[in-house]
Amino acid sequence: MSTHPARRLWAALETLHDVTYFADAVRPAGIELGLKGFWMTYFAWRAAPLGPVPAAPVVAMFAGFHPGAVARALPESWSRTTPRACLEARAAVSTAALRDAGVDPEACGRAAAVLAPVAAAVDPTGRPLGAANAALELPGDPLGRIWQLATTLREHRGDGHIAALVTEGITGLQAHLLQSASGHMPQEVLQRARIGWTDEDWAGAADALRDRGLVTAGPGLALTPAGRTLLDSVEASTDERAWSGGLAALGGQGVEEVITLLRPSVRAVGASGMLPEINPTGLRNPV
Repeated sequence: MSTHPARRLWAALETLHDVTYFADAVRPAGIELGLKGFWMTYFAWRAAPLGPVPAAPVVAMFAGFHPGAVARALPESWSRTTPRACLEARAAVSTAALRDAGVDPEACGRAAAVLAPVAAAVDPTGRPLGAANAALELPGDPLGRIWQLATTLREHRGDGHIAALVTEGITGLQAHLLQSASGHMPQEVLQRARIGWTDEDWAGAADALRDRGLVTAGPGLALTPAGRTLLDSVEASTDERAWSGGLAALGGQGVEEVITLLRPSVRAVGASGMLPEINPTGLRNPV
């Protein structure tokens, strides 16, 4: 079965976007702003397009994080710095990380020119993170532009993914376990990356999935046929929502053009060692 063009584009754009989590400069830049460390920086930077929001809407939009973990960062972050300062810092750090990885500014600029009108016209309905990012002014630097466009389109896709999970009655924590049960992501990686959930929380989510017949009984989680069908449906819906919500304007040819332009840069980021071998975003290393 061929991979949906929306998913192929996501793999390229997510690679460029993810430097905002894994570049060495992220934590020091957050601390320089007055934030406490990595996780406060993560929540403040990612939520910054929304303005000085409290924890509750971010818990809803990010979906997979323990409410207490978010509440330790927000709204305290906004007494330490501002959303505008966070936006400027994340753009500067991400742009520098792409440059340090050796991405191609000319090709990124050409890809950005193709993507900019698409990102500006995406359907904002039910997509708060995507819409908030789409409303930001694009940087003049071609690497800054491609990073922000990649961010806008990945958050737009992520909003659609949450909607697909809600349609199937799956919580954020249960979604992590479905990915683990599918063999796509070790549970221990997700548990390290989604702080705050207790062992009892993870066990309760697993029991809920077992009660629905979505994962097998026993200590080692695996998808049942019903679980595989549900997960495939969520992923297919995610692709279709991204496509119908804006990417269809690119068409298959436009997607291939952008992927071709970005391929050397995607490989450069993958080869830089900046991204983890097992990425909690679900991205596979392109190298």
